[in-house]
Amino acid sequence: MSGFWQRSFGIIFLTFITFVLWAISDVVIALTFFSVALLLLVILYIRHLVALDRWLRTSDLSLSSIPDASGAWGDVFAALARFVRQHSQSQERMSLALERMQRATSAMPDGVVILDESDHIEWCNSMAEHHLGISLALDTGQQITYLVRQLQFVGYLAAKDYSRPLILKHSHHHQLVLSLQLVPYGYKQKLLISRDITRFEKIETMRRDFIANISHELRTPLTVIGGFLETLSEEEQTDAAMNKQALSLMSDQARRMQRLVEDLLTLSRLENALNPMKEKKVDVAMMSRDLTREAESLSAGRHHIKLNLATDAQLTGSEDELRSAFSNLVSNAIRYTPNEGEIILSWTVQDGQGLFFVQDSGIGIEPEHIPRLTERFYRIDSSRSRETGGTGLGLAIVKHVLNRHQARLDIVSNVGKGSRFNVWFPAKRLLLESSANDQD
Repeated sequence: MSGFWQRSFGIIFLTFITFVLWAISDVVIALTFFSVALLLLVILYIRHLVALDRWLRTSDLSLSSIPDASGAWGDVFAALARFVRQHSQSQERMSLALERMQRATSAMPDGVVILDESDHIEWCNSMAEHHLGISLALDTGQQITYLVRQLQFVGYLAAKDYSRPLILKHSHHHQLVLSLQLVPYGYKQKLLISRDITRFEKIETMRRDFIANISHELRTPLTVIGGFLETLSEEEQTDAAMNKQALSLMSDQARRMQRLVEDLLTLSRLENALNPMKEKKVDVAMMSRDLTREAESLSAGRHHIKLNLATDAQLTGSEDELRSAFSNLVSNAIRYTPNEGEIILSWTVQDGQGLFFVQDSGIGIEPEHIPRLTERFYRIDSSRSRETGGTGLGLAIVKHVLNRHQARLDIVSNVGKGSRFNVWFPAKRLLLESSANDQD
């Protein structure tokens, strides 16, 4: 039996009974019966319609709240129950997929913002909140340009050319450099992807500075050598005194370039991840004595040099690398300390850590320069550094050596009074065999 005839069976049967009553009785009784039965059927239908309307108006459209019924209405409610079950399952799957997507995007290192066709915020992850200074809880539905007000970003949105990312250097965080990329998807929606490229920008800046500095450092000695060679080649009669002076200056510049190349090679080795450190026991006390003798030779009696040894503790590490780092600190102290100044080398143990420091009574360093001292070629006074023979790479070498030994450099300085360069070694690198109090 088809669905139509099955659902019409009740009315057909009622009509049949009415005709039977009409045949065996009179028309009034038959019509009265038909009217009453039809009225009851209409009331039943209205009752089911009201129940269905009440259910549709409630916020709870779960299976348990579907009205009970029999007959044709039972079939309708059963079909509704199947639809609700399928809808609930589909909604649950979509919720799980959305939750997984949100968890995945929240774990991304990039910020993600979903924008509608009018550039209103529909959703964003926590990284986008950090990058752009927005809040998912407070700013959902807000125009993105009301919150990210940089003119570059507003123009990027208006231009609708999303083939290239926008580099935003003045973002919500002053030191943050962002790469913003809009990706259209769906029905006029857009994904705004933000990426923190501060580190890459710094690396690019360092690369540009390195090329500019190394070019400048090599240009001066090459100019001096080239100039003297040109002069000597053009002179018909050579002057022995001038030749001697020219050769002396050329030798000085050649040595300067050699020191520069050697320091660059040292930095390259230290930065090479495939160059493992050869560790062994390092007698810091003996090394300090050697460095003191070297300092006295370099100073040539112009400074008062002292050595304080409060411990004979040794270190585990690379002797060559540590000697290079300590030697750079000592040579810097001599270079920037006026004649008759005092330079102190010290090796001790404090709070379970090894402490090697070089203290001088030199010209001192302004506070704003201290954080940048370990950058390559960073100089407070370029002319003075070149006059004293510095390459501008010494403290960069110190920083890399200390990083390989899990040590840290602490600089304390007062302008006009001197500086102290503290090198702290972790307890795990200390070898405490015995204690001693020697002073040379």
